[in-house]
Parts: sequence; structure tokens; C-alpha cells
Amino acid sequence: MTSTAPIGVFDSGLGGITVVREIAKDLPNEQVLYFGDSANAPYGTKTPEQVRKLAFAIVNNFIREGVKAVVIACNTATSAAVDALREQFTIPIIGMEPALKVACDRGHGVPQHVIVAATPLTLREQKFAKLMARFNSTNVIYKQPCPALVEIVEHGQLDDSELVERTLHGYFDSYDLETIDSVVLGCTHFPFFREYFRRLMPSSTAIIDGNVGTVNHLRVVLEALGQLAPEDAEGTIVLSNSDPSKRMTTLMHQLLTR
Repeated sequence: MTSTAPIGVFDSGLGGITVVREIAKDLPNEQVLYFGDSANAPYGTKTPEQVRKLAFAIVNNFIREGVKAVVIACNTATSAAVDALREQFTIPIIGMEPALKVACDRGHGVPQHVIVAATPLTLREQKFAKLMARFNSTNVIYKQPCPALVEIVEHGQLDDSELVERTLHGYFDSYDLETIDSVVLGCTHFPFFREYFRRLMPSSTAIIDGNVGTVNHLRVVLEALGQLAPEDAEGTIVLSNSDPSKRMTTLMHQLLTR
């Protein structure tokens, strides 16, 4: 069994394009409909109720477009809305969470020092508190909100190296980075900064995001349901955004091929 129905992917803005790129790489036969809610970004500083309302509106639109699954390519929206969405809809709803398990498991029993960089809402929500509780008795975990990084992506400022480096130093200079084993990029906007993080962190510090794991999980779910696209299907990506400006359209396509 196969299915040529599309996969809906959404984010508070442009960060979820990093997940779309991973889908295109690992599931190249799939049709992807991407929706960035940049007109309402950032989600990370909103209330959970506000985020849930926005997420329901987006998923309802995806349902009308006939998607076979939805990927919430946003840690913040996952924290606030994934359980309620799964109760409401019968199609698979794939969420994301910071890849803290991956970071802690790297120690193979040796306690790890991990910084989780994410949005304020992700780090405040009960979902992350439960995740952190699984690991913080045997590891040292630091929560670092980085809301300005979302804004840099949304404003098309990734190539302003002076701005990016100043922002990162503002968030991370208070840490003794030589003691940090991993930095978890707990927001889908943050993989766009991977090379900046690499330059900032010691070479021994791993930089980890959850995109590969999320797409692997998507594959497993679709395969179990017999809904993977046929191997001879031509994959497509359609990008849309709640900000209809030409600037946003151009920026989305630039980020997709970055």
C-alpha cells in the first residue's frame, strides 16, 4: 500500500523549513505542504492557549487540503498543542521535542553537561519539564532561552555575522563552555545557526537537533499505515506563509536551498 497524499508541515515561522529539508532528503518521493505562520511569530513568547488556537486553525486547513499526516515542525507548538490535536484528529500528528535524550545518551552512563537552547515557552511548558525530569538526576542540564535567534531568521538576518555572533555571545558567555558536552538546538529555527554554534563551542561539544529523529519517526508511522509515497513518485514542496509579502516568499525559498 502507498499514498500520494501530501504531508502537512507547519511552524510558527520559517524554522520548520529545516525539517522540510530533512524530509526532502530522507523521503524524496513525498509531497510536502509547508505553512509558516510568520504573521503570528514568534510563538515562543505567546501563551499556550494562543498557540493552541493558531495550531488548530492551521491543521484544519491542512485537513481540507487532504494531508495524510501533519508534522508540527515547532517545539513550542508541540509543547502547547500536540496532545489536544491528537485528541481532535485521526491522522498522524508528529510532534517535536528537544533532543535531550540523544545528548544525554552520548555519555554511555557518564554524566553529561547539556545546554538546551529553545524558546521561552518550550522551556516553561510541562512537556519539557517531564522530559527534563527523566535525565536531570544523572546529568547537568541548563535551560537557555534564545528568542532573538528566531527573530534573526524571520528578519532574514542570518548572514549578518556580527549580529548573530553578538547575540550568541550574549546568551552563552556566562557558561564555562569547555565543560559543556552538548548543545541541544531545541527550536527548528536554530539549525540555521549550526555553523555559528560550531565556531562558538569547543570542538569537543556536540551540537544536536531533533530533525533527523522526527523525520525517521514520520517514516516509521507512514510505513506502518501503508501510506508512504510510491518509489516512482516525484516529490514536491509547496511553501506558503501567513505573511503573503514578496519578501517572505523570497526568504522562504532562500532558506529551503540554503
